[in-house]
Amino acid sequence: MTRVVAQGTFDIIHPGHVHYLSEAAAMGDELYVIVARKRNVDHKAPPICSARQRRDVVGALEVVDEAILGHEADIFVPIEELEPDVIVLGHDQHHDREAIAAELERRGLDCEIRSASGREPRYEDELLSTRLIVDRILEQRG
Repeated sequence: MTRVVAQGTFDIIHPGHVHYLSEAAAMGDELYVIVARKRNVDHKAPPICSARQRRDVVGALEVVDEAILGHEADIFVPIEELEPDVIVLGHDQHHDREAIAAELERRGLDCEIRSASGREPRYEDELLSTRLIVDRILEQRG
């Protein structure tokens, strides 16, 4: 049985998230998703929705076997607990793959790191980014 882990912020779920998680699920038999805590999101604007809400929405997706909250102090703790065979990074996630691989090795975790593909909008006004959704809301509802 191949256990796959995907991770991210997942603030305001959109088709890009669904694509990422569907691809991740196709890479194994079980998909676990780690939802980032607000304090660990430092590469973009903080999430609008609470961590628990984001986890619950991600967990409701059919392709997800279980969604869990990330660890507040050490992002590798859930990885140690889940012992995945594969970690799937989103196409636009800005992670240092070599640093991740080194930390996995340091912790004695034998895990492959893969990347999901990106997805282009399928129609003119499809939004594949939380930032774009927020911008549209502000533009239309100010």
